[in-house]
Amino acid sequence: MKNAVVTGAGSGIGQDVCRELLASGWTVYGMDVSHDGLAQTAAMHAGGDAGGRFVPLRCDVADAASVAKAFAAIAKETPAVDALVCSAGIFRTGPLLSMREEDFTALFDVNTKGAWLCAKHALPLLESRASADAPSRIVFVASIAAIRPKVGGGGYGASKVALTQIAKVLAVELASKAILVNAVAPSTVDTAMTRKLAADAGHNGYTVSGLSPLGRVAMPADVTPVIRFLLDDASRYVTGAVLPIDGGTSAAFQPAKPN
Repeated sequence: MKNAVVTGAGSGIGQDVCRELLASGWTVYGMDVSHDGLAQTAAMHAGGDAGGRFVPLRCDVADAASVAKAFAAIAKETPAVDALVCSAGIFRTGPLLSMREEDFTALFDVNTKGAWLCAKHALPLLESRASADAPSRIVFVASIAAIRPKVGGGGYGASKVALTQIAKVLAVELASKAILVNAVAPSTVDTAMTRKLAADAGHNGYTVSGLSPLGRVAMPADVTPVIRFLLDDASRYVTGAVLPIDGGTSAAFQPAKPN
């Protein structure tokens, strides 16, 4: 049986990744700062074959002590983890030079440092049974904002650019340990977080990017299969990649049609 650690497990992409891995027979250690979110994910998988294979752990990924405590608890349960999926993230909006310092700092603390801390503390567990034939995996959930930044989201985009650079360098640093490191870069995903941002757009300055060339925004279920691919044997020679999941949004600029 394989084990995974999924951050941001209480909502959105992280919650959907938990669903997919549990359905595939994995044991999932789900980490989230939200008690309610973790309880919701746990309730979704309380019965049936997945019963007992979802282990909720409250953790603030921006806090080193909280991350250390969570991974210490995991280490007491299992000597090995096969995959780490870092999906925890926050969004703060506004012009770069008028952003509050605490918002700018929070973006990097959660989106960038949080993923780095989790990788750091997961390393002994990921190394435990990794081999050339069965490598362990790290997948970071970045954003298309790391490839195509957007005015009003410069701080968020910068935090995700930094995350993709961490993914690339870690991929090389951990290659000799049989640990593959990749990132996915979704465009706007229909989650509770983005719906709330859109609803409060009059106050937070958030602007929706609009539909992709495919004519819609992404759903969590569009992102999860790509993450699943990066955890499967089919991707055993893929490391250091940043895979856009954006319906063609970043492929080419599409001018607005004249009225």
